[in-house]
Amino acid sequence: MSQALIEIEDLHFSYGARPLLKGISFSIQEGKISAILGTSGSGKSTLLRLVGGQLRPQRGAVRYRGQVVHEMSDRELYTMRRELGMMFQMGGLFSDLSVFENIAFPLREHTRLAPRQIRDLVLMKLQAVGLRGARDLMPAELSGGMVRRVCLARAVALDPTLAIYDEPFAGLDPISLNAVARLIRELNDSTGITSIVVTYDVSESLKVVDDIFLLSEGVVVSQGTPSSLSQNTQDAYAYQFIHAEADGPVPFQWPAPPLEQDFRPSLF
Repeated sequence: MSQALIEIEDLHFSYGARPLLKGISFSIQEGKISAILGTSGSGKSTLLRLVGGQLRPQRGAVRYRGQVVHEMSDRELYTMRRELGMMFQMGGLFSDLSVFENIAFPLREHTRLAPRQIRDLVLMKLQAVGLRGARDLMPAELSGGMVRRVCLARAVALDPTLAIYDEPFAGLDPISLNAVARLIRELNDSTGITSIVVTYDVSESLKVVDDIFLLSEGVVVSQGTPSSLSQNTQDAYAYQFIHAEADGPVPFQWPAPPLEQDFRPSLF
C-alpha cells in the first residue's frame, strides 16, 4: 500500500483581501499520478507554489515526507526542491541554449557528473521523449509539441522523487497532446516517481491519472479515481466539470447586478 508523499491539511491562502484557498485537505500518494483540476483562477498554480515553499499559507500546512514545508530552514527547503522536477506552464526553456544544453543545465548545476556522463543522460532523456535527433535545435526552431516534450525531459533530468506538471497539455494539437500524456504515464510507471498534473484538460487527464482532486471556490469539492468521478451522476460539481456542462454549480457569469439595472433608461 502506497504512503502519502505530500499531505495538505486545512490550507488557507489569500491574495490581499481576496481569499483563494479556503481550507483544502488531501494527500498525494507515492508512485501515483494525481491530477488537480479546476477552472481558471481556482488556485491550482498557487497550490503548487505552496507545495514548493514559494508561498506561506495563512493557515494550515503542506507536509513533504511528514515535514511542514513553510517551517523548513533554507537548507532543508533546498534539499526538498532538489527532489522536485517541474514542467512550467509557460515552458521556461532558455532561449539562447540548444535543446541539449537546456536539459544538461540542471545536471551541471546540481551534480558533479563528468561531461561524458551528462551527455549520455541528456541523450537518454531525449530518447525517452522522442527528440534525440533534435538535440542541436534552438527553442525558437521547435513546434509547440516539441517544446512541451523538451520541458518534460528537463523536468525528469535529475530523476526526481516528485514531478510536477503545470498545464502540460495547454495549446497542443491532438497528436502532441496525446503523446505528452502518454509520456507522463510511461515515465511515471518506468521510474516509480510520484507525479502531480495540474490542468483543466479533463479528457487527457482521465486517461493517465490515478487520482483526481477537483477545486472550486477555494475548496476540494470532489475527489476520487477517474472512473468513480466520471460515473457519479450524483456529484454535481464533478459531473459538470468532467462533462463540460455550461449549467451547474460552477457559474459561467461573474457576480453582477441584474441585467435590467445596467440597461435601464437613463434619467438624462
